[in-house]
Amino acid sequence: MEAYTVEEVAKILHIGRDKVYYLLRTRQLRSIKIGKSRRITSEHLAAFIATLEDNDAA
Repeated sequence: MEAYTVEEVAKILHIGRDKVYYLLRTRQLRSIKIGKSRRITSEHLAAFIATLEDNDAA
């Protein structure tokens, strides 16, 4: 399992950092907190992408 920073997820998804924080705030994307840092695991990212695919299929 890998854990990414907000900035890394923004690069992976080709979106802005603010958008990643919005997704976290609205609980569309899950994360873990390590100290003061937020990390998004590869499982969290895969689950988020799966919801996008599910919404496209609907």
